[in-house]
Amino acid sequence: MINSCLYKATVMHHRFSPKVHRFNYDVFMFYLDLDEIDTLSKKLRLMSRNRFNLFNFRDKDHLQLPKENPDTSKNIRQHITDYLHQNSVDIGNGRIMVLTNLCTLGYQFNPVSFYYCYDEQDNVVCSIVEVCNTFREMKPYFLGASTRHGHEFKLNTAKYFYVSPFIAMDTNFDFNLQIPGENLQVRIDDYDKDGQRFFVSTLSGKRKTLNDANLLLYFISFPLITLKVIGLIHWQALKLWLKKIPYHNKDANQDLQQDVLRPYRP
Repeated sequence: MINSCLYKATVMHHRFSPKVHRFNYDVFMFYLDLDEIDTLSKKLRLMSRNRFNLFNFRDKDHLQLPKENPDTSKNIRQHITDYLHQNSVDIGNGRIMVLTNLCTLGYQFNPVSFYYCYDEQDNVVCSIVEVCNTFREMKPYFLGASTRHGHEFKLNTAKYFYVSPFIAMDTNFDFNLQIPGENLQVRIDDYDKDGQRFFVSTLSGKRKTLNDANLLLYFISFPLITLKVIGLIHWQALKLWLKKIPYHNKDANQDLQQDVLRPYRP
């Protein structure tokens, strides 16, 4: 039995202040068991690992440790295991699932990936949210056992990361991640320094079989998905700029950009 699958999904962003701005678009995402990626690469014609294809899972696109001079000889499972150990979690040979986009025809941009980590008894014990910005920087957020509430993980935490020039740095992420099943439901809210919610983003979808037929169908239905994502980010940024939403320069508030992986060097 293969744990990996696809999700056909919809992304929604809704800003409440200082001006209302809302949009949604359709996407698809991979939900992969890290231990199945090599098998899938051999089984599927349209997906590979660290090799050019229509869809390519590249280990280098994800979390790598240590922060300085990361060990590129390790694969993503080894890096995630190291990160879990840093957070006092040992899942042994338990599975690790990742919800993500794959490099498409050689191009990759992935705003966020979600990891769900299981112990050897197949109980989900923690989650990791891997956020990337358009500078290709990355920051992981750890959601441990204490953040699990039934079938979801919840955590409100300081952002300490430059994600959008149209959002102030002194804000909080509020994660609400349901454990994926037949349905996918992820929600990330933003709260300002006064504790007021001003931004909501959701990702909702339905589970689909991971096979070559669906990969080809979704490639045609969502052509160059990773280019589409980066294109839409800049298109929406232009709309926010035209609405005169305050702009925050990345060079400001360096003290509020902490524990960033792959830090940008201008």
